[in-house]
Amino acid sequence: MRAFLYGLLVACLVLVGCAGGGSKGDTIKIGWFGPQTGDSALWGQAELNTVKMMADDYNAAGGIKVGSKTYKVEIVGYDDKGDSTEAVNVAKRLTSQDKVVAVVGAQGSGEAIPVAPIFNEAKVPLVASTATNPKVTVTESGSVNPYMFRACFIDPYQGKVAAYFAYQKLAKRNAAIFMTIDDPYSTGLAQYFKENFEKLGGKVVAQESYTSGEKDFRAPLTKIKAAKPDVIFVPAYYNDVGPAAAQARQLGINQLLLGGDGWPSENLITLAGGPGAALEGCLFVNHLDMLGDTAKPMRDEYKAKYDKNAELNSYMVHDALLMVVDAMQRAKSIKSEDIQKALSTCDIQGITGHIKIGPNHDPVGKTAWLIKVSGPDMKLQESFAAED
Repeated sequence: MRAFLYGLLVACLVLVGCAGGGSKGDTIKIGWFGPQTGDSALWGQAELNTVKMMADDYNAAGGIKVGSKTYKVEIVGYDDKGDSTEAVNVAKRLTSQDKVVAVVGAQGSGEAIPVAPIFNEAKVPLVASTATNPKVTVTESGSVNPYMFRACFIDPYQGKVAAYFAYQKLAKRNAAIFMTIDDPYSTGLAQYFKENFEKLGGKVVAQESYTSGEKDFRAPLTKIKAAKPDVIFVPAYYNDVGPAAAQARQLGINQLLLGGDGWPSENLITLAGGPGAALEGCLFVNHLDMLGDTAKPMRDEYKAKYDKNAELNSYMVHDALLMVVDAMQRAKSIKSEDIQKALSTCDIQGITGHIKIGPNHDPVGKTAWLIKVSGPDMKLQESFAAED
């Protein structure tokens, strides 16, 4: 992965606002929303901490220069509680009341998909941090949502990587899938894993699910055990993965668990019973090596500022905001419509890799990383170059 000149970029990057309403004097407003409460609050809090930290850095450096003017940055953040209805309400408030020039965040696909019509109508661009379902940027009919973008790779690619790794690298032939039935991230990623695993010659011998909020996973896990898979794909979030893994081991399910980018969290291993317990040696697809050298400058700054470790979402929302900054500076304008046009031609280097926006407003050519749960850490196992 290419080196990321974090210190240099902090010194020279700039954010911008919308003429007539995203700027207040020499200050511009950038919106953010995500969960500050609820099951995914840890990630949302990490995102808001990160964008505030970045704004502090920009402002401490004198602001961000766009064209001939220099602006200070104001982050306007809201708690969507990880709820789609609340996300819609927040999106309306950001675009109509706060009149932000652009928005970052919308980490969950379940929250990002329903807000697309709002941002399209308001003509305010949104760059999602970790919303990986294809429907975030492309509608059911196949048309592109003009004001929706993202910093992350999408689930079809993530599912392909997981399936390839299971079949080709681990030589697994019979897989089970354990997913959240009412979450578009989980069901979508399960679908793409299944399609690619079967295309390679593998067989999905069981596909079991649970509903969001459930805490007892033993009934569906018992069915998976009876199917005798040699690998279990778990496309779920860390707060479910940890307890589910612990319960699986209690039931005598000893197969390797393989997951996606919903796994990485400081709390994952604790929820699974601690180091060396249920998830030891298991693997998941991720957007970067969070313990690697590329992430170190931001990792260290975040730790120093907040006395806690940065989460995956910290790095992802960093790059989402970086995309907005780059777009503003190339557009030499603080108008939302100009920012949108510039985002369509984004081609930058971020902490999470090279981000080049393709015709569907998704990054193309990003690298996926396979991370191994090892002891108290999550260590790099292998990286894959993207195949579009």
